[in-house]
Amino acid sequence: MQGKRIIIKLGTSTLTHESGKLNIRKMEQIVRAAADIVGMGNEVIIVTSAAISAGTAKLGLPERPKELNAKMAVSAIGQAQLMHIYDSLFSEYGCTVAQILLTDENVENEKNAQNLSNTFRTLLDMGVIPIVNENDSVASSEIESGHHKVLGDNDTLSAIVARLTQADLLILMSDIDGLYDSDPRVNPDARLLHDVLEITPKILEMAGGAGSRRGTGGMVTKISAAKIATEAGIDMIIINSSDIQNLYDIIDGKTVGTRFIAKKISSNTGES
Repeated sequence: MQGKRIIIKLGTSTLTHESGKLNIRKMEQIVRAAADIVGMGNEVIIVTSAAISAGTAKLGLPERPKELNAKMAVSAIGQAQLMHIYDSLFSEYGCTVAQILLTDENVENEKNAQNLSNTFRTLLDMGVIPIVNENDSVASSEIESGHHKVLGDNDTLSAIVARLTQADLLILMSDIDGLYDSDPRVNPDARLLHDVLEITPKILEMAGGAGSRRGTGGMVTKISAAKIATEAGIDMIIINSSDIQNLYDIIDGKTVGTRFIAKKISSNTGES
């Protein structure tokens, strides 16, 4: 794979240890692979989670805060920590990064969305790797206010970024191998689905169950992201982050994880 625009979404379970502290070794492995993928002639955008976990660890708190204001404050601290690490690691491989923090308003408003799309395009043209997260220090207030949430989780955020940037591929890295036809924790004969051609009610039924206790996303949010991406003509793949080779296998065109196949969009009518 060469000359492609690839979104890589990193979940909290991928970026942290069971203790909740950042997994620096895993981050370094992912950064090295991402820099290598750029070196192959591709463009990469990172959508990152773990700001609250990073802030909690930075402050030495025994657990993630429960109060909204504390979550917002801890997220702001953690985001600075995350960007410091990303900048340091990517710099080792000659890559420049940029931080983009988003709220619903950035993607709901047509003019804002266009400005955002232009910013992404300019950064990528400069050879920069944008690192994206939801601006929890601002956006979290919408959770309690009851305001309609467009984002809400970083699986959805990554799909919206993929659509905004007209990406070729969205990769969700998590602590699961992909979508199974039943819960592999309960059924030892559960079968991993390698290709999903259409998101049917049966597929939605397979998505039941929560994600890691350290993150907010489960399979349901990943299916939701797949719907956004595939309807925009973008393939989405779920892979397990425990083996960084999975990233290289995707670039080499090998079958890994679960791939949700994009709908074909007519260039004349705009319809699938």
